[in-house]
Amino acid sequence: MKRREFITLVGGTAVAWPLGARAQQQDRMRRLGVLIGSDDNAEARGLFAEFQHALEQLGWSYGGNIQIDIRWGSDTERGTAYAKELVRLNPDVIFAGPTNVVLPLQRETRTIPIVFVRVSDPIGQGIVESLARPNGNITGFSNADFPILGKQVQLLKDIVPTVSRVGLMIHTINAASAHYYRLLDELAPSLGITPVAAPIGEIGEIEPIFKALAQQPNSGLVVPGDSVLEARAIRELIVRLAASHRLPVVYAQRSFAADGGLMSYGIDPAEVFRRAASYVDRILRGEKPSDLPVQQATKMDFVINLKTARTLGYNVPLALLASADEVIE
Repeated sequence: MKRREFITLVGGTAVAWPLGARAQQQDRMRRLGVLIGSDDNAEARGLFAEFQHALEQLGWSYGGNIQIDIRWGSDTERGTAYAKELVRLNPDVIFAGPTNVVLPLQRETRTIPIVFVRVSDPIGQGIVESLARPNGNITGFSNADFPILGKQVQLLKDIVPTVSRVGLMIHTINAASAHYYRLLDELAPSLGITPVAAPIGEIGEIEPIFKALAQQPNSGLVVPGDSVLEARAIRELIVRLAASHRLPVVYAQRSFAADGGLMSYGIDPAEVFRRAASYVDRILRGEKPSDLPVQQATKMDFVINLKTARTLGYNVPLALLASADEVIE
Protein backbone atom coordinates (compact mmCIF):
# COMPACT_ATOMS: atom_id res chain seq x y z
CA MET A 1 0.00 0.00 0.00
CA LYS A 2 1.30 3.43 -0.87
CA ARG A 3 1.98 5.79 2.00
CA ARG A 4 -0.52 8.41 0.85
CA GLU A 5 -3.22 5.73 0.63
CA PHE A 6 -2.49 4.62 4.18
CA ILE A 7 -2.81 8.19 5.41
CA THR A 8 -6.14 8.54 3.64
CA LEU A 9 -7.43 5.37 5.24
CA VAL A 10 -6.34 6.34 8.71
CA GLY A 11 -7.62 9.86 8.24
CA GLY A 12 -6.18 10.98 11.58
CA THR A 13 -8.81 9.08 13.52
CA ALA A 14 -6.61 6.35 14.88
CA VAL A 15 -4.07 8.71 16.42
CA ALA A 16 -6.87 10.57 18.18
CA TRP A 17 -7.57 7.53 20.38
CA PRO A 18 -5.50 7.12 23.56
CA LEU A 19 -3.45 3.95 23.50
CA GLY A 20 -5.35 2.48 26.44
CA ALA A 21 -8.69 3.09 24.78
CA ARG A 22 -7.49 1.55 21.53
CA ALA A 23 -6.30 -1.57 23.36
CA GLN A 24 -9.58 -1.83 25.24
CA GLN A 25 -11.57 -1.55 22.00
CA GLN A 26 -9.61 -4.39 20.43
CA ASP A 27 -9.51 -6.72 23.47
CA ARG A 28 -12.86 -8.33 22.66
CA MET A 29 -13.67 -10.05 19.40
CA ARG A 30 -15.77 -7.81 17.14
CA ARG A 31 -18.13 -9.10 14.47
CA LEU A 32 -18.35 -7.72 10.94
CA GLY A 33 -21.03 -8.76 8.48
CA VAL A 34 -20.25 -8.42 4.76
CA LEU A 35 -22.81 -8.65 1.96
CA ILE A 36 -21.46 -8.19 -1.56
CA GLY A 37 -24.03 -8.05 -4.33
CA SER A 38 -22.09 -9.96 -6.97
CA ASP A 39 -21.13 -13.52 -7.72
CA ASP A 40 -18.28 -15.02 -5.76
CA ASN A 41 -15.52 -14.61 -8.34
CA ALA A 42 -11.87 -13.62 -8.53
CA GLU A 43 -12.58 -9.96 -9.28
CA ALA A 44 -15.04 -9.52 -6.41
CA ARG A 45 -12.71 -11.35 -4.03
CA GLY A 46 -9.88 -9.08 -5.13
CA LEU A 47 -11.92 -6.03 -4.12
CA PHE A 48 -12.79 -7.58 -0.77
CA ALA A 49 -9.09 -8.34 -0.24
CA GLU A 50 -8.36 -4.60 -0.68
CA PHE A 51 -10.97 -3.83 1.98
CA GLN A 52 -9.66 -6.49 4.36
CA HIS A 53 -6.06 -5.36 3.91
CA ALA A 54 -7.08 -1.78 4.72
CA LEU A 55 -8.79 -3.04 7.89
CA GLU A 56 -5.62 -4.87 8.88
CA GLN A 57 -3.62 -1.66 8.39
CA LEU A 58 -6.03 -0.05 10.86
CA GLY A 59 -5.47 -2.74 13.48
CA TRP A 60 -8.23 -5.26 12.77
CA SER A 61 -6.93 -8.80 12.28
CA TYR A 62 -9.24 -11.48 10.93
CA GLY A 63 -9.44 -14.24 13.52
CA GLY A 64 -7.54 -12.07 15.99
CA ASN A 65 -9.82 -9.28 17.13
CA ILE A 66 -12.47 -9.41 14.40
CA GLN A 67 -14.71 -12.13 12.99
CA ILE A 68 -15.95 -11.64 9.43
CA ASP A 69 -19.12 -13.27 8.10
CA ILE A 70 -19.26 -12.77 4.33
CA ARG A 71 -22.09 -13.54 1.91
CA TRP A 72 -22.27 -13.20 -1.90
CA GLY A 73 -25.51 -12.70 -3.80
CA SER A 74 -26.07 -10.98 -7.14
CA ASP A 75 -29.74 -11.84 -7.57
CA THR A 76 -32.59 -10.32 -5.57
CA GLU A 77 -33.71 -13.53 -3.87
CA ARG A 78 -30.28 -14.46 -2.53
CA GLY A 79 -29.50 -10.88 -1.53
CA THR A 80 -32.69 -10.64 0.51
CA ALA A 81 -32.11 -14.01 2.18
CA TYR A 82 -28.53 -13.15 3.08
CA ALA A 83 -29.57 -9.76 4.43
CA LYS A 84 -31.95 -11.50 6.86
CA GLU A 85 -29.26 -14.00 7.78
CA LEU A 86 -26.61 -11.39 8.54
CA VAL A 87 -28.98 -9.26 10.62
CA ARG A 88 -29.86 -12.33 12.72
CA LEU A 89 -26.14 -12.73 13.47
CA ASN A 90 -26.27 -9.23 15.04
CA PRO A 91 -22.81 -8.01 13.97
CA ASP A 92 -21.26 -4.79 15.27
CA VAL A 93 -21.33 -3.35 11.74
CA ILE A 94 -22.23 -4.48 8.22
CA PHE A 95 -20.26 -3.61 5.08
CA ALA A 96 -22.33 -3.90 1.90
CA GLY A 97 -22.71 -2.91 -1.73
CA PRO A 98 -23.98 -2.16 -4.25
CA THR A 99 -27.58 -0.94 -4.01
CA ASN A 100 -29.19 -4.32 -4.70
CA VAL A 101 -28.07 -5.61 -1.29
CA VAL A 102 -28.08 -2.36 0.67
CA LEU A 103 -31.84 -1.88 0.24
CA PRO A 104 -32.71 -5.35 1.65
CA LEU A 105 -30.41 -4.70 4.60
CA GLN A 106 -32.11 -1.38 5.24
CA ARG A 107 -35.47 -3.15 5.37
CA GLU A 108 -34.14 -5.65 7.90
CA THR A 109 -32.49 -3.31 10.41
CA ARG A 110 -32.59 0.31 11.49
CA THR A 111 -30.13 -0.18 14.33
CA ILE A 112 -27.08 -2.16 13.13
CA PRO A 113 -24.59 0.26 11.52
CA ILE A 114 -24.16 -0.24 7.77
CA VAL A 115 -21.34 1.11 5.58
CA PHE A 116 -22.14 0.96 1.87
CA VAL A 117 -20.15 1.23 -1.36
CA ARG A 118 -21.11 1.63 -5.04
CA VAL A 119 -24.56 3.09 -4.39
CA SER A 120 -26.14 5.54 -6.83
CA ASP A 121 -28.42 8.36 -5.67
CA PRO A 122 -28.59 7.32 -1.98
CA ILE A 123 -30.92 10.22 -1.16
CA GLY A 124 -33.31 9.54 -4.03
CA GLN A 125 -33.44 5.87 -3.09
CA GLY A 126 -34.24 6.71 0.52
CA ILE A 127 -31.07 5.17 1.91
CA VAL A 128 -29.95 8.37 3.66
CA GLU A 129 -31.68 11.66 4.41
CA SER A 130 -28.71 13.80 3.42
CA LEU A 131 -25.10 13.33 2.39
CA ALA A 132 -23.71 15.58 5.09
CA ARG A 133 -25.89 14.17 7.88
CA PRO A 134 -27.17 10.69 7.05
CA ASN A 135 -29.31 10.70 10.24
CA GLY A 136 -29.70 6.96 10.52
CA ASN A 137 -27.76 3.73 10.79
CA ILE A 138 -26.37 3.89 7.25
CA THR A 139 -23.51 5.81 5.64
CA GLY A 140 -20.83 5.11 3.08
CA PHE A 141 -19.46 5.95 -0.36
CA SER A 142 -21.71 6.76 -3.31
CA ASN A 143 -21.06 6.90 -7.03
CA ALA A 144 -20.49 10.27 -8.70
CA ASP A 145 -23.14 9.41 -11.29
CA PHE A 146 -23.84 12.70 -13.05
CA PRO A 147 -20.26 13.65 -13.96
CA ILE A 148 -19.35 10.03 -14.76
CA LEU A 149 -22.25 9.48 -17.16
CA GLY A 150 -21.60 12.82 -18.88
CA LYS A 151 -17.92 11.96 -19.26
CA GLN A 152 -18.74 8.52 -20.67
CA VAL A 153 -20.96 10.00 -23.38
CA GLN A 154 -18.37 12.66 -24.18
CA LEU A 155 -15.68 9.98 -24.58
CA LEU A 156 -17.86 8.21 -27.14
CA LYS A 157 -18.12 11.45 -29.10
CA ASP A 158 -14.38 12.09 -28.76
CA ILE A 159 -13.55 8.80 -30.45
CA VAL A 160 -16.53 8.74 -32.83
CA PRO A 161 -17.54 12.41 -33.38
CA THR A 162 -20.56 11.41 -35.48
CA VAL A 163 -22.29 9.68 -32.56
CA SER A 164 -25.67 11.34 -31.99
CA ARG A 165 -27.82 8.50 -30.58
CA VAL A 166 -26.68 6.99 -27.29
CA GLY A 167 -28.30 3.98 -25.68
CA LEU A 168 -27.97 3.15 -22.00
CA MET A 169 -28.07 -0.54 -21.07
CA ILE A 170 -28.85 -1.54 -17.49
CA HIS A 171 -30.72 -4.45 -15.94
CA THR A 172 -34.26 -3.79 -14.79
CA ILE A 173 -33.60 -5.27 -11.32
CA ASN A 174 -30.99 -2.56 -10.72
CA ALA A 175 -32.61 -0.23 -8.21
CA ALA A 176 -30.80 2.74 -9.78
CA SER A 177 -31.97 2.12 -13.36
CA ALA A 178 -34.61 4.90 -13.34
CA HIS A 179 -32.01 7.24 -11.86
CA TYR A 180 -29.58 6.54 -14.73
CA TYR A 181 -32.20 7.07 -17.43
CA ARG A 182 -33.23 10.34 -15.84
CA LEU A 183 -29.61 11.51 -15.79
CA LEU A 184 -29.13 10.63 -19.46
CA ASP A 185 -32.28 12.58 -20.40
CA GLU A 186 -30.99 15.59 -18.46
CA LEU A 187 -27.56 15.43 -20.08
CA ALA A 188 -28.76 14.84 -23.65
CA PRO A 189 -29.40 18.47 -24.74
CA SER A 190 -25.99 19.74 -23.63
CA LEU A 191 -24.21 16.81 -25.29
CA GLY A 192 -26.19 17.02 -28.53
CA ILE A 193 -27.47 13.44 -28.43
CA THR A 194 -30.75 11.57 -28.55
CA PRO A 195 -31.01 9.31 -25.47
CA VAL A 196 -32.18 5.74 -26.02
CA ALA A 197 -33.33 3.60 -23.08
CA ALA A 198 -32.12 0.00 -23.37
CA PRO A 199 -33.36 -1.86 -20.28
CA ILE A 200 -32.49 -5.55 -19.93
CA GLY A 201 -34.93 -7.87 -18.18
CA GLU A 202 -33.53 -11.13 -19.54
CA ILE A 203 -30.20 -12.05 -21.08
CA GLY A 204 -31.92 -12.90 -24.35
CA GLU A 205 -32.83 -9.23 -24.78
CA ILE A 206 -29.21 -8.10 -25.08
CA GLU A 207 -28.61 -9.10 -28.70
CA PRO A 208 -31.82 -7.49 -30.07
CA ILE A 209 -30.79 -4.22 -28.46
CA PHE A 210 -27.42 -4.32 -30.22
CA LYS A 211 -29.13 -5.10 -33.51
CA ALA A 212 -31.61 -2.23 -33.09
CA LEU A 213 -28.89 0.29 -32.24
CA ALA A 214 -26.59 -0.88 -35.05
CA GLN A 215 -29.38 -0.46 -37.60
CA GLN A 216 -29.60 3.24 -36.78
CA PRO A 217 -26.66 5.34 -38.02
CA ASN A 218 -24.44 7.25 -35.58
CA SER A 219 -25.40 5.13 -32.57
CA GLY A 220 -23.36 4.34 -29.49
CA LEU A 221 -23.95 2.65 -26.14
CA VAL A 222 -23.11 3.21 -22.48
CA VAL A 223 -23.04 0.27 -20.06
CA PRO A 224 -22.91 1.76 -16.54
CA GLY A 225 -22.12 -0.15 -13.37
CA ASP A 226 -24.46 -3.14 -13.02
CA SER A 227 -23.70 -6.27 -11.01
CA VAL A 228 -25.77 -8.51 -13.32
CA LEU A 229 -24.13 -7.34 -16.55
CA GLU A 230 -20.67 -7.53 -14.95
CA ALA A 231 -20.87 -11.32 -14.55
CA ARG A 232 -18.14 -12.83 -16.74
CA ALA A 233 -20.36 -14.75 -19.18
CA ILE A 234 -22.66 -11.78 -19.74
CA ARG A 235 -19.74 -9.36 -19.97
CA GLU A 236 -18.08 -11.49 -22.63
CA LEU A 237 -21.36 -11.69 -24.56
CA ILE A 238 -21.75 -7.90 -24.55
CA VAL A 239 -18.17 -7.32 -25.71
CA ARG A 240 -18.58 -9.91 -28.47
CA LEU A 241 -21.85 -8.34 -29.69
CA ALA A 242 -20.31 -4.87 -29.67
CA ALA A 243 -17.51 -6.14 -31.92
CA SER A 244 -19.76 -8.06 -34.32
CA HIS A 245 -22.14 -5.12 -34.73
CA ARG A 246 -19.25 -2.62 -34.84
CA LEU A 247 -20.96 -0.48 -32.23
CA PRO A 248 -18.88 1.95 -30.12
CA VAL A 249 -19.49 1.21 -26.45
CA VAL A 250 -18.09 2.74 -23.27
CA TYR A 251 -18.24 0.73 -20.07
CA ALA A 252 -17.95 1.62 -16.39
CA GLN A 253 -15.62 -1.24 -15.43
CA ARG A 254 -12.08 -1.92 -16.59
CA SER A 255 -12.85 -5.64 -16.94
CA PHE A 256 -14.89 -4.93 -20.08
CA ALA A 257 -11.97 -3.14 -21.75
CA ALA A 258 -9.59 -5.89 -20.66
CA ASP A 259 -11.89 -8.42 -22.34
CA GLY A 260 -11.82 -6.52 -25.63
CA GLY A 261 -14.28 -3.69 -25.08
CA LEU A 262 -13.45 -0.33 -26.67
CA MET A 263 -12.95 1.65 -23.48
CA SER A 264 -14.01 2.04 -19.87
CA TYR A 265 -14.43 5.04 -17.61
CA GLY A 266 -15.63 4.79 -14.04
CA ILE A 267 -14.77 4.79 -10.40
CA ASP A 268 -11.82 2.80 -9.14
CA PRO A 269 -13.69 0.27 -6.97
CA ALA A 270 -10.52 -0.80 -5.15
CA GLU A 271 -10.04 2.76 -3.91
CA VAL A 272 -13.63 2.90 -2.65
CA PHE A 273 -13.32 -0.44 -0.85
CA ARG A 274 -10.14 0.75 0.86
CA ARG A 275 -11.74 4.02 1.95
CA ALA A 276 -14.80 2.20 3.28
CA ALA A 277 -12.56 0.33 5.71
CA SER A 278 -11.85 3.61 7.50
CA TYR A 279 -15.58 4.09 8.19
CA VAL A 280 -15.93 0.53 9.48
CA ASP A 281 -12.94 1.18 11.74
CA ARG A 282 -14.41 4.41 13.09
CA ILE A 283 -17.75 2.78 13.85
CA LEU A 284 -16.06 -0.17 15.58
CA ARG A 285 -14.27 2.40 17.76
CA GLY A 286 -17.50 4.07 18.82
CA GLU A 287 -18.52 6.66 16.20
CA LYS A 288 -22.07 6.71 14.86
CA PRO A 289 -22.95 6.29 11.17
CA SER A 290 -25.19 9.36 11.41
CA ASP A 291 -22.12 11.48 12.20
CA LEU A 292 -20.11 10.23 9.20
CA PRO A 293 -21.00 12.06 5.96
CA VAL A 294 -21.64 10.10 2.80
CA GLN A 295 -18.66 10.57 0.50
CA GLN A 296 -18.35 10.20 -3.25
CA ALA A 297 -15.75 8.23 -5.13
CA THR A 298 -12.86 10.49 -6.09
CA LYS A 299 -10.55 8.37 -8.24
CA MET A 300 -11.62 7.57 -11.79
CA ASP A 301 -10.04 5.03 -14.15
CA PHE A 302 -9.97 5.59 -17.91
CA VAL A 303 -8.87 2.62 -20.02
CA ILE A 304 -8.66 2.48 -23.82
CA ASN A 305 -8.30 -0.76 -25.74
CA LEU A 306 -6.29 0.55 -28.68
CA LYS A 307 -6.32 -2.82 -30.42
CA THR A 308 -10.13 -2.81 -30.47
CA ALA A 309 -10.22 0.83 -31.62
CA ARG A 310 -7.96 -0.01 -34.57
CA THR A 311 -10.02 -3.10 -35.44
CA LEU A 312 -13.15 -0.95 -35.57
CA GLY A 313 -11.35 1.69 -37.63
CA TYR A 314 -11.36 4.47 -35.05
CA ASN A 315 -8.53 6.99 -34.86
CA VAL A 316 -8.10 7.74 -31.18
CA PRO A 317 -6.88 11.33 -30.66
CA LEU A 318 -3.41 11.54 -29.16
CA ALA A 319 -4.69 13.83 -26.41
CA LEU A 320 -7.20 11.17 -25.40
CA LEU A 321 -4.52 8.48 -25.32
CA ALA A 322 -2.36 10.73 -23.17
CA SER A 323 -5.21 11.20 -20.68
CA ALA A 324 -5.86 7.46 -20.28
CA ASP A 325 -4.74 5.68 -17.12
CA GLU A 326 -4.11 2.58 -19.19
CA VAL A 327 -3.84 1.80 -22.91
CA ILE A 328 -4.29 -1.83 -23.92
CA GLU A 329 -2.40 -2.59 -27.12
